[in-house]
Amino acid sequence: MHLSPDEILFWQYGFVQLNATIVFTWGVMLLLAVGAKLITRNLSTGLSRSRWQNLLEIIVTTLVSQMKEVGLHHPRTYLGFLGTLFLFVASCSLLTMAPGFEPPTGSLSTTVALALCVLVAVPLFGIEEQGLRGYLASYVQPTVVMLPFNLISELSRTLALAVRLFGNMMSGAMIIAILLSITPFVFPVVMTVLGLLTGMVQAYIFTILAAVYIAAATRVRKGTSARVTEPDS
Repeated sequence: MHLSPDEILFWQYGFVQLNATIVFTWGVMLLLAVGAKLITRNLSTGLSRSRWQNLLEIIVTTLVSQMKEVGLHHPRTYLGFLGTLFLFVASCSLLTMAPGFEPPTGSLSTTVALALCVLVAVPLFGIEEQGLRGYLASYVQPTVVMLPFNLISELSRTLALAVRLFGNMMSGAMIIAILLSITPFVFPVVMTVLGLLTGMVQAYIFTILAAVYIAAATRVRKGTSARVTEPDS
């Protein structure tokens, strides 16, 4: 039993290693890219639509509605980023049913990378919405004393995102592996299905938290711009 896909090495030359985390991460990305190309190549606007297009539209409309609920006023602006996060984490969970597949989200390096993507995306979207000066000003609101606390908050929530996803994904995989070694076949199958459900929930939570952080970074401008553009009485 492997605690992390980092422990599975496919190739090594000196200090350069090709482990399961890298292989399966690129495999999932390739699968998503090819799948997106195949699903979107013959999109229809009529009443007759393929099942894959229906599934895609369900995912997109659900993500858009959830982003609106957390406060993103133009959710389609962030759909590409947040949708990719959700599909990657969800696909890693679903593919655990495939023999020999090790979910890369079971590695702390992968979850840290995903959290760093959120860490970079939040200020980028915030600067795009507010401008550089407006976004930086949010760190010293309501007073300059809050600057170090806001900076610590940025780093701590990134760490929390990474550790939460890693812990939940790894613990689920470990429980299933232990049950497979000590119990009959039927019960671990039930636990595997439960693990899939847990993985989908984690994908949803990770995406929603990222949406909340982006909404927090872009919400200040809405109030600021409203005050600036408000005509004098």
